[in-house]
Amino acid sequence: MDQQTMTRADVEAELARLAAEAQACRRCPLGDVRTQAVFGVGNPQADVMFVGEAPGFHEDKQGEPFVGAAGQLLTKLIETKLGLRRSDVYIANVLKCRPPGNRDPLPVEVEACRPFLERQLGLIRPRIVVPLGNFAAKLLLDTSTGISRLRGKRYPFGGATLIPTYHPAAALRGGAAAEGIGSDFDEIRRALDEAPVAEEPPEEQLGLF
Repeated sequence: MDQQTMTRADVEAELARLAAEAQACRRCPLGDVRTQAVFGVGNPQADVMFVGEAPGFHEDKQGEPFVGAAGQLLTKLIETKLGLRRSDVYIANVLKCRPPGNRDPLPVEVEACRPFLERQLGLIRPRIVVPLGNFAAKLLLDTSTGISRLRGKRYPFGGATLIPTYHPAAALRGGAAAEGIGSDFDEIRRALDEAPVAEEPPEEQLGLF
């Protein structure tokens, strides 16, 4: 089926199929140690898609991304800075399974999960993609530059605009992240107001990392 002609129901069905595939996935060792896969949640036709690093303890237990304290801050920023509800956006992670001890994802794990994230991006076709934190930003932009230099700026990302920001967990610890994440969300709101509806086919968003 041509993805440009897919209905919301079509996209929801394909995302559900992929979520079931992720639950059964054993492409890397994480499939044997996690409680459940954490595929993603939100509006299948969202204008804004957030991409974190990997599920944490609470996410692994509940099967939904960003449900702990960091998730509560993310939800608050979505509501107060973007004027949206959590259900209006789409939230996912690079990895669908929790690494033991919340360690950084390994290259083999990223490669195993790459098709899931690429397919999510291609199906949802967000206008704004927001990597949350150092790992997701470096990966999606294919750069070694750190989040403190990448954050709050606009980067072309296929048919979308990519705007990295700090991970909400870092913002909870205070310092520069706590101050900067709010202004980054202001920039996301401005970009969302200015961005035209993407006209490029979803394939243009794939294979970017």
